[in-house]
Amino acid sequence: MAHQPRNSRDASGRMDYWLFGAVLVMLCVGLLMVLSASGVMAERLWEDQYHFFRRHLVYVAIGLAALLAAAWVSRRVVYKLIYVWLGLACLSLAATMSPWGTSAGGAARWVDLGLVSFQPLEVAKVALVLYLAYFFSRKQEQIKSFSVGFLPPVLVTSVFGLLLLLQPDYGGTVYIAALFFFMSLVGGARLKYLIPSFVFAGFAGALLVWQEPYRVRRWLAFLDPFQDAQDAGYQLVQSLYALGSGRLWGVGLGASRQKLLFLPEAHNDFILAVLGEELGFLGVSIVFTCLAVVLWRSLAIALGQQDMQDRLTAYGLGLILVLGGLLNAAVVLGAVPPKGTPMPFISYGGTQLVVSCLCAGVLLNISRQERG
Repeated sequence: MAHQPRNSRDASGRMDYWLFGAVLVMLCVGLLMVLSASGVMAERLWEDQYHFFRRHLVYVAIGLAALLAAAWVSRRVVYKLIYVWLGLACLSLAATMSPWGTSAGGAARWVDLGLVSFQPLEVAKVALVLYLAYFFSRKQEQIKSFSVGFLPPVLVTSVFGLLLLLQPDYGGTVYIAALFFFMSLVGGARLKYLIPSFVFAGFAGALLVWQEPYRVRRWLAFLDPFQDAQDAGYQLVQSLYALGSGRLWGVGLGASRQKLLFLPEAHNDFILAVLGEELGFLGVSIVFTCLAVVLWRSLAIALGQQDMQDRLTAYGLGLILVLGGLLNAAVVLGAVPPKGTPMPFISYGGTQLVVSCLCAGVLLNISRQERG
């Protein structure tokens, strides 16, 4: 597909208000649920029940500023720095194994620079999507070649995956591999290369699980969490109790029992379980409806672009948001083994919130591109 002139990347149309509205609703739901779910833990750790809520409020403000900036800045600025983003992502992933790396849950997944700390995985997701969109849009004439059209993105993704495994972050590696697979599928990679790579990655993943006893226990607990409800299956069991208690309308906002130190990460990775307990099926449906709107508008924005890099970038950034939301919901509902994936725009946490807003901002930027 022919590329538009670079000047056409300076969008001048109206941005997608459906997408913007869905993001705002999820941010508001997140503020409400962090306020409700974090109070007991904040009181216990900081003797201030509003500690996490105040921090989350600051993250939302920064995220909205990042969203608006990304929605209006020229995309040429972003696209010209593709390899800079890749380099920064690699350096930040490597920094988790340096003195700046900090551990959480037995893995060094954070980088603490003193004034600010962040999770490099979130940065790596965006850097990989921007690179793959650039690569596949530029290599369409050579996409059928293994050495030119397929091997380079495999190597870049493998570097990210290796750095994540060294943390170790098995779930993050799977996430990165999924982004590569779906981007390559849409980007035009040949199935005869893609399918064997997918099978090989599956076998390698199974071997990694088998070699680590704690991963084996997680898989067994996932298959039947109530068999080990006080240990490996504890999080999932408490999550299912919360969702089961909520039923259709919920037990009432602020009335969750599972957030009373029964459910770990109640304001973070398992905030959807607290939402389901307090607001019931109706509350969970609001989140899923917003995710569906994000998926719908991301695909519509992507399909509406003439420039292939814009199209693939929109698709990839939407994929980051929707895939993150679906993985979080799947963990909370017991559909996949436990993995520390936050719910975009809703879970407590600065890195994921700001990065999610940046993704939405670039999507809104692309949506402003006038159709030719």
